[in-house]
Amino acid sequence: MVSKAIAKDDVCQYSLFCLAADTEISEHTATRNATIYSIEGTGTLTLNGQKIQLIPGVFVFMPANAPHALEAKSNLAFILILSATS
Repeated sequence: MVSKAIAKDDVCQYSLFCLAADTEISEHTATRNATIYSIEGTGTLTLNGQKIQLIPGVFVFMPANAPHALEAKSNLAFILILSATS
């Protein structure tokens, strides 16, 4: 997995994430609201127990403290936007 902060302001932090095929991020929570915008590849986001298929163009809102995990089916790239506060 590679992540790179691409922009930050007083409201949000924007990061590019790239995961290799067949890798995963185990379940965790974040204290801030977040959104994912999938830009390349395929994967599955599990958010509050619900499976969401990630393909290019999918946009997902994740409320603060919601358990979530991610599995890349193919090489996967997405933008993660974290709010400054929840």
